[in-house]
Amino acid sequence: MVITYFGGGSFRVQSGETSLLVDSENNRLKADLSLKTNTSVDPLLLVDERSEISFPGEYEIKGIDVKGVGVPEESTEKLIKTIYLVTWEDIKIAFLGQISKQPSAEIIEKLNEPDILFLPVGGGGVLEPEIAAKVAKMLEPLIIIPSFYKNPSEFLKAMGQKTEPQEKIVLKKKDMLGEKNKVVILKQS
Repeated sequence: MVITYFGGGSFRVQSGETSLLVDSENNRLKADLSLKTNTSVDPLLLVDERSEISFPGEYEIKGIDVKGVGVPEESTEKLIKTIYLVTWEDIKIAFLGQISKQPSAEIIEKLNEPDILFLPVGGGGVLEPEIAAKVAKMLEPLIIIPSFYKNPSEFLKAMGQKTEPQEKIVLKKKDMLGEKNKVVILKQS
């Protein structure tokens, strides 16, 4: 599994010929499956594309299981926020999208200790670094990949870690064993 960061909350996760794109801000990026964590409820925009998931629910596409969990406390009449738990190749991946508050205990329970956690850590509309660190420690992922940051140093400080940014990360389930709350900072591609 190869993970690439495109800035903001946009990531590509690829395994073999299959790819998953999350919150792409670039229409040129293509993938087998695309997830949107922040979606307008404008009925004209509710086009059912089989390869794009924008709302809560359970889905299975190309061997990728997706559970979308609504975030009602951050959604409005015009905007629905969804976080996702993706299970792919026996790896559980949680995408928290653009949340700005600590998720409820119910949502934390539904995420069920992911292997990889994509976590918004930049403040200013997403989780403040200290709250992001608290959420990460509650979820106990093996690996944490921050998003929406200008400078990840405050989050790293809150996590008590130091790390150098990487171009991309290549992971296999067996490589993650023994890890707990390891932060991986990715450079924007």
